[in-house]
Amino acid sequence: MTDTPDGVDLDRLQPFFAANVANATGAPLQATLIAGGRSNLTYSITDGTSTWVLRRPPLGHVLPTAHDMAREYRVMSALAPTNVPVPRTLALCEDLAVNDAPFYVMELVDGTIYRDGNALATLDAAEARRASEALVDVLAAIHAVDYRAVGLEDFGRPDGFLERQVRRWGEQWERSKTRELPAVDELARRLRNALPESGPPTIVHGDYRLDNTMMASDDPGKIIAVLDWEMSTLGDPLTDLGLFLLYWGQADAQIIATGAAIGSQDGFLSRDDIVARYASVSGRAVDQLDWYVILASYKLAIIVEGINARYQMGKTLGEGFETMGAMVSGLIDNALEQANRSEIVALRG
Repeated sequence: MTDTPDGVDLDRLQPFFAANVANATGAPLQATLIAGGRSNLTYSITDGTSTWVLRRPPLGHVLPTAHDMAREYRVMSALAPTNVPVPRTLALCEDLAVNDAPFYVMELVDGTIYRDGNALATLDAAEARRASEALVDVLAAIHAVDYRAVGLEDFGRPDGFLERQVRRWGEQWERSKTRELPAVDELARRLRNALPESGPPTIVHGDYRLDNTMMASDDPGKIIAVLDWEMSTLGDPLTDLGLFLLYWGQADAQIIATGAAIGSQDGFLSRDDIVARYASVSGRAVDQLDWYVILASYKLAIIVEGINARYQMGKTLGEGFETMGAMVSGLIDNALEQANRSEIVALRG
């Protein structure tokens, strides 16, 4: 017998799988935690014949509108016929009697996720460049999907999207914070004062970064799955690019995402190259990107504070959470420094 990780009740899940998941035999299930604590919890589930992936919310301190399993399941299902690579969805359960929280089941995709420095070190310069280019091209592909054609016309409210982002993340801060940080309020003030005008809305992933993609095991320049759609919506696509650039160009953000700083190895595209490639592939103007990168810092700091709050309550699974509180301050301080240097006057305060 193996220990069952917290967050899955295999005795109750067994009949659900048998009735709702293709190829489930009804045999007893075993579970392994794949990733936990910083986002939704992800498990490998097997009945000894087939293996699947189960996703559910964190164990504690779930913020309103966050960790919406039905939302994540819906967008991945809608994207299945498009050229955006996503795992095949298999079953959604919102009945809390089955596993104490909503969850969904999807196929297990066999590939490589570059989560840490050891994994990144396996890429030579040519592979690093191709991986960088693929990341930008797939992001542009997400933004090119006709959301109405795939049935997602009611998936979000694009009008007023950026103003709501600043306001709602401020509300999330008030719910999550474990201490007072006046710099957070100052950053929010500057973001409100410098709101850009959005272009045409698109599907927005909401957390697009290297370790939320899976590359083909035999081809690190080919993305075979985009993962972690829990924050997806309809809105301004440059919010995705801003967050991607934050992860790409700032050590704290990269370490939160992957455990290692990107850019120290040969081959990875520079920030300027990423912006130029995205602008070329997508055809979108990128002259207001400072605002979007600073918004990304604001959002990530608040997300990390939520993780820090769960850690302090003993509700995280896994390791590496003891530094989260300090990273919040670092993200906010760096964002204010960038705002002070910006060509966007309102960001300079």
